[in-house]
Amino acid sequence: MNFSFYIARRYLVAKNGKNAINIINILSFIITVVGTAALFIVLSGFSGLKDFSTEFSNYFDPDLKVLPVNGKTLSIPLSRKRKLEQIPGVALVCAVVEEKAFLNYEEKNDIAYIKGVPDDYGKMIRIDSILYYGSWLSQSDAQVVAGYSLASRLSLVVNNYGSYMQIMVPKPGSNAINKLNISSSFSRLDAIPVGTFSVNETLDSKYIFTRLSAARKLLQMNDATASAVEIKLLPAANEDQVRGAIQKIFEQPVKIKDKFQMNDALYKMLNSENLIVYLIFTLVLIIALFNVVGSIIMTILDKKKNMKTLLDLGAPVAALRQIFFIQGSLMTLSGGIIGLLIGLAFVVLQVEYDLIYIAPGIPYPFAMDFWNLIISLATIAVLGIIASYIGSRRINDRLLSQAKL
Repeated sequence: MNFSFYIARRYLVAKNGKNAINIINILSFIITVVGTAALFIVLSGFSGLKDFSTEFSNYFDPDLKVLPVNGKTLSIPLSRKRKLEQIPGVALVCAVVEEKAFLNYEEKNDIAYIKGVPDDYGKMIRIDSILYYGSWLSQSDAQVVAGYSLASRLSLVVNNYGSYMQIMVPKPGSNAINKLNISSSFSRLDAIPVGTFSVNETLDSKYIFTRLSAARKLLQMNDATASAVEIKLLPAANEDQVRGAIQKIFEQPVKIKDKFQMNDALYKMLNSENLIVYLIFTLVLIIALFNVVGSIIMTILDKKKNMKTLLDLGAPVAALRQIFFIQGSLMTLSGGIIGLLIGLAFVVLQVEYDLIYIAPGIPYPFAMDFWNLIISLATIAVLGIIASYIGSRRINDRLLSQAKL
C-alpha cells in the first residue's frame, strides 16, 4: 500500500489529539454530505420541472415540422405528399394551415391563430390527451375546437347552435382592405364551437382548430397549398436521413424543425435557469469547502510531532503534503458519495410516494437523471481536490522547522 495513502487513511478515521479538531473534521464532513445531497436534489428537481414544462410537446407537437423559408405558404400537391409518405421512417404526413384571425362571439372579440388540420390529424397528436370538454372535429366544416383560455375569454358555449363564432381574416392581395366597407375586406367563417382543448396557458390562448378544408376556403387557398407540413416518424426512424430526404423533395427552400426547435425559447429559458441554479449551489459548495481547508490546516498543526518523526525517517516534504492532500480528498469524496446516496434516496421517495406538493393534488416533479449524478459527483470531487491541495500547501519549510524544535 502507498505510504502516503496509508497514513492519510489513518488520519482520516482516527481521532486527533484535540477534541476541537475532531469536531471541525466532523463538521467539514457533514457539510460536504449536505452540500452534495442538496446539489443533486436541486438538479433533479429542475430536471423534473423541465420535463413537466415540456411534457405538452410529447402529445401536441409533431416530430418534424416543415416550414417555408420565404413567404408564408408551401406547395404540397398530392404527388409531393405521396413522396413524403414513402420516405423510410415516416409514419404520417399532414398538411396544415395556420393564420392569425379575428374572432367574434356574442359581442366579445379576440385574436388567435386558426389552425386547419386534416381528418386524420388524430394520428399525428394525442387528441384524447388535450381535449378538455366536448368533442373533436367531425366531417362538418362549420366547427371549431378552441383553447380553454380563449374559450373562457370569449365565454364560449360548446354545441350552442344558436350562437356562431365568426372567424375573419383579411382577404389576400394588395389594397384588399377597403376603408369604406370594412366587412367586404375580410373573409368570414361562421362556426360552432364543438369542444375545448387544454395544453398550457400559452397554447390555450393561441389556437383554435378547424378542418383543413374550412381553413383553406377562409384563406382562399387551393388544395395544394399549406402553411406547413407536419410529419410523424416511426420509432426506429433516422431523423437526419429523413431530414435530408425531405429537403430533396421540396423545390423551394424549407426549414425543418424538431420538437426542441419548435419550443426553443422555452428550452433556452429552462436551461438558463438550470445553469444559474447550478452555479449558485456550486458557489455555496465552494464557501462550504473552506471548512475542509481549515480542517486540513488544523490537522497539520496537530500532527507536527508526527511529521518530525516522518522527516527523521527520511520522508520527503512532497510525501508529507501528499498525506494531507489525500486525507482531504478522501473526506470530500466519501462525503460526496454519502450525500449522493441520501439525495438519491430522497428523489426516489419523491417520485414513488409524492412527499412534496406544489399545490393540492400536484406533486413536485422530480426526475432521475444519470447526468445529475455525474455532475454532482464531479463538482464535489473537483472542488474537494482543489481545497485539499490548498490546505496541504500549508506544509512549508517554516512549519517543518518548528516541528523540529
